[in-house]
Order: sequence, then structure tokens, then C-alpha cells
Amino acid sequence: MCGRYASFREDQAIEDEFAIATVADDARLLPPSWNVAPTDGVRMVVERADRDTGEVTRQLRVAHWGLVPSWAKDPSIGNRMINARRESLTDKPAFARPFGLRRAILPADGYFEWQALPPVPGQPKARRRKQPFYLHPADGDVLALAGLYEFWKDPSKADDDPSRWLVSVTIVTRPADPRFAAIHDRQPLLLRPEDWDAWLDPAVDAEAARALLEAPGPELVATPVSTAVNAVQNNGPELVQPVDPASDPAGDVDDSQVRDSA
Repeated sequence: MCGRYASFREDQAIEDEFAIATVADDARLLPPSWNVAPTDGVRMVVERADRDTGEVTRQLRVAHWGLVPSWAKDPSIGNRMINARRESLTDKPAFARPFGLRRAILPADGYFEWQALPPVPGQPKARRRKQPFYLHPADGDVLALAGLYEFWKDPSKADDDPSRWLVSVTIVTRPADPRFAAIHDRQPLLLRPEDWDAWLDPAVDAEAARALLEAPGPELVATPVSTAVNAVQNNGPELVQPVDPASDPAGDVDDSQVRDSA
């Protein structure tokens, strides 16, 4: 976890929920998704200082899912950094600095996990049968996935090229709630509304933010959903609708399709 999630709530609802002051143009243009996947552009809530006034404002921006450290030679490293374990945030150079300076929230409606099923005799080891579940708040509230973001400058582009900067983000993960550990042993770090301000505040340093890593998350329910979510090209409201696993038997899942990272 976390390898897929759903984010289909309208921008205005996110603005109201998180008290956002500024929405970037590309955030307004980003369509809803019921199957957000690594390397996608994703919406994130951040607090940044205005270049001209220095005033810190809460903003909705778009970032590339897969953190690219500022010191990376090329952006491909981000493919391996979609998640950051909370247990080792301060030990890994790629995550330690953004944890202290650049924390974000990724608004979500829910996220997906795949429960590994007993192997079928004769099944290749590279493929495993899995049942997807959609984990979401029972009351339909927004989920706040804890994230870290970073800026990477493309050395091959000119300083006046507006595309020279890549903004990327990773999702912080933690051990799964015991109720859902049978589905998967990891889950995203989910922040309650009372912790949003401190997590986003750039004046809160890593030491002060450490306590937020242990804060309890919201109550969730796990709903079995169609194996159609296995394929990233499938994207629609039907992916989050409950199904009877007996009528939609779990199929073989290629490990390259469903990531079980961090």
C-alpha cells in the first residue's frame, strides 16, 4: 500500500473541506478518477509562501505521484517512491527533508487493496489470485492521505522553461489497522481533520510533526469490488460499487499491475 486510490470529489467540495485559498489552473483541469495510479497527476493540498508577499496560503495543486528527490539524476527514480514508510521517514534522505519542510494532503474518497487468496495448484508464482477491496469512510467523508512533496529541476531544460520544474509527491504508509490486516499489512497514513493544520504548516518541523505519525485515523469500511479495477485503463464509478465475490471471482493479478510497495 498504497498503489491505487479514488479521488472523484468536485474541486469546490475539496476547497470548502480544506479551507483552500488558491486553486492552481491544472488542478481545476484534472478530471475525477476512480482509479488513480502511480505516475498519474494527483491533487494535493499544501501550504506555501507567496513569492511576492511571503504570505503562507493553503493551495490545491497537482503533483506527479512518485517522489523525485531534488538530487536525482533523472525522474525515473520516482517510480520506486510512490510510498514512504512512516517508520523510516527520517532515515531515508529522499524523505527526511520533505518530512520536515514539505508535507501535503492528498484528498481521496477511498483507496484500494488486494487480498491475496490461496494459490491455485499449478499457478505460476509470478501471478497471484487477489480480491480487490475499496476502503472508505462509512459516512462518505473525505479522506486525507498524508503525503510529502518535492521539487526537481530538469537539468536539460533552460531556466526560463516553465516545464523545467517537476513537482512530485509520495504517500506515507503505516502498518494496517488490525481489522484490515488480513486484506493487506500496510495502509496509507490517514489524518483526522484536527491534525490537518499541523501537518500542512511549514513552520511545524519534523520533530513536532513526528507525533502526527501516530495519530489515530478515521473509521473505515472495506467493500469487495470488481476485479475491473485491476486494469489501470478502467476508470469509472462502477469500480467502487460493491460486488459479491462469488459472482465476480478474483482473477490472476500480475505483480506489475498491482503494486504492494511500502
